[in-house]
Amino acid sequence: MDVAAVTATAPDAPLEKTTIRRRETGPADVLIEIEFAGICHSDIHHARSEWGSAEYPVTPGHEIVGLVREVGSEVTRHSVGDRVGVGCLVGACHECSSCEAGQEQECENGAVATYGSPLPEGHPEGTVTQGGYSTHIVVEERMVVSIPDGLDPAAAAPLLCAGITMFSPLRQWNVGPGMSVAVIGMGGLGHVGVQLAVAMGAEVTVLSQTTSKRDDSLRFGAVEHYATAGDEGRETLRGLRGTFDVILNTVSANLPVDRFLATLKPRGALVGIGIPTEPMSVRAGSLAAGRKILTGSMIGGIPETQEMLEFCARHGVTAEIEMIAADKINEAYDRVVNSDVRYRFVIDAKTF
Repeated sequence: MDVAAVTATAPDAPLEKTTIRRRETGPADVLIEIEFAGICHSDIHHARSEWGSAEYPVTPGHEIVGLVREVGSEVTRHSVGDRVGVGCLVGACHECSSCEAGQEQECENGAVATYGSPLPEGHPEGTVTQGGYSTHIVVEERMVVSIPDGLDPAAAAPLLCAGITMFSPLRQWNVGPGMSVAVIGMGGLGHVGVQLAVAMGAEVTVLSQTTSKRDDSLRFGAVEHYATAGDEGRETLRGLRGTFDVILNTVSANLPVDRFLATLKPRGALVGIGIPTEPMSVRAGSLAAGRKILTGSMIGGIPETQEMLEFCARHGVTAEIEMIAADKINEAYDRVVNSDVRYRFVIDAKTF
């Protein structure tokens, strides 16, 4: 079927409305009528080929919430009318050790991204996968999650990327009551991470360039918000030495990593989530002293994504969103780059 979509056609061209082709619903597939699609900064990086790998035309979007409209004959987990979600992945081999462990994002034979992943020659949808800035999408059942009734569907859309991106490292490092967690950056990722860590029982501190979002940090449950820029910020970090069990770094700018490592307790972990384009510099002694851990994290697998959604429904965690129509996507992209959104844009799919 041909469906309405918004597509990137070149790195320096505005996204434009068009139509794209979706494959027929196969035996193991579900056809989803999209209700909402979140805008992730990764969409912008890819649409503008800032990572240097984009093939055009490509329809971005990997924060998808919608209703099942058709199911294949082998589908058992989802039914027509169910509200479901699709995140960053639409395929994996389901046979390797990573997939068997529910870590499809680490598929040893190559996970298939929701947009921009190469498709076999002659595939009905073209040369690469096409994402959620469209009215419909066909996805294999195993890559589709259920949206709990307790979640607002529009505000739940960013959880399919931002939510699992923050939830997975919190689970990895066993965050819970009695622990002290810092979140670096109070943006689309950070504001969700604060809520999740608070819901897990941790005491949460926000570390940001300025105090402009301090009121928001406290509203989301943080106990403190510190500015870390300049000489005053250097003194602030010095005063926080040995404070945190886990630090989640959501920013993509290069930071003075050694200063932040010093704020960890012995055997604490600094988790890099934002991905700077320049190499990171760290002194070996900053890690050796106290056996500090410098690590990274991206998304999680399908089972963990489902767990995250159910956790969010139980604890009332969603993204704070600004709803837009499809004709505002290009403007929204510029606003995201300029950090002019609190905190995530979500597109009303009826406007595609």
